[in-house]
Parts: sequence; C-alpha cells; structure tokens
Amino acid sequence: MKKQLLVIATLVVTMACKTEQAKKESETHINMKENPLLVQSTVDYGAPDFTKIKNEHFMPAILEGMKVQNEEIVKIVANKEAATFENTILALEESSKILDNVTAVFYALTGAHTNDVLKENQKELAPKFSKHNDEILLNTKLFERINKVHNDLENLGLDAESKHLVKEYYKNFVKAGANLSEEKKTELKEINAELASLSNDFGKKLLDASKKGGLTITDKEKLAGLSEDKIKSLEKDGKYEIQLINTTQQPLLQTLENREVRKELFEKSIHRTDAGDYNTSDLVKKMALLRLKKAQILGFDNYASWSLQGTMASTPDKVFEMFNGLIPGSLEKAAAETKEIQAEINKEGNNFDLEPYDWNHFAEKVRKSKYNLNEEEVKPYFELTNVLEKGVFYAATKLYGITFKKRTDIPTYHPDVVVYEIFEEDGSKLGLFYGDFFARDSKRGGAWMSSFVKQSKLRNQKPVIFNVCNYPKPAEGEPALISFDNVETTFHEFGHALHGLFGNQQYASISGTSTARDFVEFPSQFNENWATHPEVLNNYALHYETEEVIPDELLQKIKDAGTFNQGYSIIENLCSSNLDMQWHTITADTKIEDVASFENEALKKMNLKVAQIPPRYRSTYFAHIFSGGYSAGYYSYLWTEMLSHDAYDWFKNNGLLTRENGQKFREQILSKGNTMDYAEMYKAFAGRDPQAEPMLKARGLQ
Repeated sequence: MKKQLLVIATLVVTMACKTEQAKKESETHINMKENPLLVQSTVDYGAPDFTKIKNEHFMPAILEGMKVQNEEIVKIVANKEAATFENTILALEESSKILDNVTAVFYALTGAHTNDVLKENQKELAPKFSKHNDEILLNTKLFERINKVHNDLENLGLDAESKHLVKEYYKNFVKAGANLSEEKKTELKEINAELASLSNDFGKKLLDASKKGGLTITDKEKLAGLSEDKIKSLEKDGKYEIQLINTTQQPLLQTLENREVRKELFEKSIHRTDAGDYNTSDLVKKMALLRLKKAQILGFDNYASWSLQGTMASTPDKVFEMFNGLIPGSLEKAAAETKEIQAEINKEGNNFDLEPYDWNHFAEKVRKSKYNLNEEEVKPYFELTNVLEKGVFYAATKLYGITFKKRTDIPTYHPDVVVYEIFEEDGSKLGLFYGDFFARDSKRGGAWMSSFVKQSKLRNQKPVIFNVCNYPKPAEGEPALISFDNVETTFHEFGHALHGLFGNQQYASISGTSTARDFVEFPSQFNENWATHPEVLNNYALHYETEEVIPDELLQKIKDAGTFNQGYSIIENLCSSNLDMQWHTITADTKIEDVASFENEALKKMNLKVAQIPPRYRSTYFAHIFSGGYSAGYYSYLWTEMLSHDAYDWFKNNGLLTRENGQKFREQILSKGNTMDYAEMYKAFAGRDPQAEPMLKARGLQ
C-alpha cells in the first residue's frame, strides 16, 4: 500500500511538474511571439522600435536566434541531396538572419548606452557566442558540403558575387580550423571560449577604469585654463570630475595651466589599468599566450600570420616593412617638433624638460605662435549641427547626389540621438542614418560606425546605419562647439556610413563594410579630406552667433597648421601599431615576465622608445586589440591612410569635388563590399597600385 501510495504521489508530482513545464513553455512561446526583437519592426526600413525594446527582451531573443540557426544547420547537414549553392551556401547565409537582427541592436546598446543588465548579459553571452560560432565553423559534415560546392565552383553557372560568397565561406571555415582533427577542434573550441570571456572581462574593466578612474579636483583654482562652461560641465557634488577617454593623451591636457594637475591627469590615464580592481595585465598576458596557442593549433608560427590571411598586407613582414618605411622620417619630424616645444617652454622662463603631459599644452602654444592659430578661436565656427548638415552631408550631396531629411518620428535609444532619412538623386529611398555624438557614462570611449540593418537584396533590406562619437556635451542651452579634430572625426565616421549605405550586394555577410580590416578604414579616412576642401569648409564653418563664414586668413591658418605635430601623431600611432604586432608575433620561445617590460622592449626593438611620446594606447588599455576585434590589425589605420591620401591625389588630378568623380568612387569602391580582391578593386578605380608619397607629403614627412 505504501508502495502504491508512493507511486501515485510520484505520478502526481510528475504530472504537476509537466503541467508547470508546459505552462512555462506556453508563456515562453507567447513572450517570444511578443518579443519586439523577434517580430518584424513596423518602423520605417525595419529599424529597431526602441519604444518597445526592453532589457529583458535581449537574452531570450539572442538564445532563440542561436536555436533557429542551429536548427537550420541541422537541416543543411541532414539534407540527402547533393550539396548545391542553394541548399548549402545560401541556406547557411540565411540561417543567421534572426540572430543578425537581434545582435545588431544588442551590440549597439552595449557600446553606446549600456547598463548593468546588458553588461551581465554580455558576460554570460560571450562564451555562448564563442561556442555557437565554433559549432558552426568546426562542423565537419557542414564543411564537407561547403567543400563540395567549392570544388565544383566553376561548373555551377553562378554570378560573380555568388562565386565570391562561396569562396568566402570556404576560406573562413578553413581559417577557423575546419580541416583540423576532431581532437584539435575540441582544444580550439576551449581556447576560443576562454578568449571570449577574457576579452569581455578586459572591456568591462577598461570601461570602469575610464569612467571611475579619472581625476577628481576639489579646488576650482587648479582648473585654470578651462572655460567657465567647461568647468561647469565637470562639476558634480561640489567637486570637479575629469573622466578618461580611450587614448593616453587627454583633451584637457591642452588647456590646463597647472602642471601638477596635468601630470596627475596624465598619470591617471597611463596607469588606469595597471593595478587594483581595474588591472588588466594578467588578461593581456593570458590572451596573448592563448592566441599564440590557437595559431599553433591552426598551423602558424604566430597569431599575426594566422590573422592576416585575406587582408591586403597578408603577412607580418609586409606590416613591419611599412613600419620601417615610416619610422625614420617620423622620428626626424618628431625630434624637430620636440626642439620647437622645448624652446617654447624655455621662452616662458620655465626650468623643466618637456614631458608627455606637457606636449599638448605647449604644442598648442607653438601652434598659436607659429601659425597664429588658436583652437578656441576656431571652435565658434564648428557648431556640430552645421558641421554635420552643411559640411558632411553637403560634401556627400556634391559627390554622390544623395539628400537628407531629418526625422523626429523615428524611435531612438537615447534623447541625444538624431536621425536622418537619405534619398538617392532620383528621390528614391536609400536608408536611415543615426548620429549619437555626445559622451556619457553609459557609452564606451572612441568613435565608430555600425548598422541596425545591413543592406541585402536577398533579404530585401535597405541599410540603417549609425555613427557614435564622444564629444563633450555642452551645458543646457549652449551650442555644441567642437574642435577641428572632432570635425575630422565626424567626416571620418560618416565615410564608414557611406560605405555601409552604398552597399549593393545580394548577401548581407559580404555587404558594405564587411571587408578586411586594412581596407575598411579606407573610405572613412578618405572622407576626412573633404573637411578642409574650401567649398565644403566655407559652407559649414559658420560662426555660431554671427553666421559669418570662417575668414580666409583663419582657413589658411588651419591649412598651414595641417602638418604641425604630425611627427608626434604618427609616432604615437606607430608605437601602438607596433605593440599590437609584437604581442601577436610572439613565439613559444618568447619570455614575458610582465606587461610593462614586454612593452618597453617592444618599443626599443623598433627604435620607437621616445621619452616624450607615449603610445596612443598602452597594452593594458588597448581596447582595439584586446576587446575590439583589431588584434594584429591596428596597423590598418596607417595602411588605409596611405590608400586614402593616394585616392584623394587621384581626385586632385581629376577635378576634385565633382559629381562624376564621386560616382566613380561609389561604383568602384564604396558599393563593392567584399566582392573582389581589394588590390584589384583599388587598381580598377585609380588605374594603378597605391603609392605612399601622397601620405608622406600630407604628413609633412616628405
């Protein structure tokens, strides 16, 4: 009897559990159907409806996207029919559609407007994403089908873009380790998962270090040199808080007059992640060694050699060759600048040697005396909305015929975000552009472009693009006056936006900016050139109070000062680019005692140890390479700068700001996405290979 009662009780409990489970599944199903990230948005262009999206929607939507993709992969592998482009490559391309849409919004917010919930989601998802990607890229049976299509490629009658898509999938699977043994694949998956977690930890520590590890000043007098508006913007609870931006040098070092405060701020910046709760040193060492191990499993001597597959540079030797071509001239120019700045220090009766935290402060004084150019004199002519609408957009209209209409009815994730609809010359719709320009605590440092919706003819998607920057937000009711550096950043990021907007591909995975790292920065750097073109500059550089066009003499000063401080600028970039390559060309024989020592030796090795010029990013806060996807790729900024100046030289020789030139650049560069060899793409545009001379001249190195 007791036994029967026990059985009955067990059945009751089991049935109750099943009922509860069914209820939960039903609720989950309803939630999934109502999840705004999983249903087609009713906002124009399928843009995210931020009036409906909440923190709690992301995790279930992302997991559902993974689940759907996994189910599609199972179908592809289980298909009894012979592998074809349609049932294998195209099916694989479309398997990620839901996940692509959800993660586009998720990563937009984790970068531009994060919170504690999203940070936790990000941490939890990092290893899940790694595992998910590995289970696809290291799926033996899936790769067998891809391999069969690839082997029969010339007999399939595919168009050029579809052929390229097959080649890209084949290359990416091989690069990821599809040809490895099952034992090696298992080992690789473990490494990838650990790297994903470490990278996420690095990003979180760095964000906290930048936001919480800045300088607090209690005495207002110590902020001498700053405007009253700037001081007011720093005030918090009776104190003045200076947060850190990504780079080693901090903007306020230029204007702060108190040398001790400058030193404190610089020390806070350069040591932000060296010790305590924000220390990333162990993470850096672990990631560097794990990346080496990963490269060795994949058959390469070092991580950079593996990573550079499919790029324009292709090998570490080519990258170091570029460095060696730039370093001597850069050191010579930087040495001349050092003498000028030291002379300025001495002229003021100071009895100290130039230190890194003095450079920007006294360089600005040299700029004023040598070129009679005062940054504060220039800023009133660079009001952000004018820069954007009458500068960036104006140049785009002149070159590409596109026009812009501000939209205030499109939901955004933050009140600071502005939205514009973009139209082709014939009035047809092109896409949406979001601009998020002001710094805030919920945003990581730097400036970037990405998309909420990628262009794809197959998916019937027009592009929805966004730019994010970190300009100081003015006090309530004050104009947003920005530095000329930030003007160039606005043009730069919109160059990326144009690359995404002009994508003209069938397939989302190779559309727009889905290119190699040492090509993707080319359109953005090229677009910077229009910031100083006289016709463009005279259209947007309007005094915010009088609307007076920037005077010719001030414009000439900006141009004359264009090569000023370029020795410093290129050396700090070369230092960081070199650190990246040195970390990623370590071998099994490399001894790493600590990060600082390794960094010191890495700079000495390339003759880049310059006392007054620190790296733009030190290793422990080098987000690009330890949490931003640019490992063994930071050199690409210099590589693509060469392309951008060479392309602008072509424009100079062909009439500059003309509709015809813009159309050619759009058709042969901006609209191509990742559909052909990049060197051939450039050659088709310029009629020759790129040359370094225009960059050297623009930098004042030749």
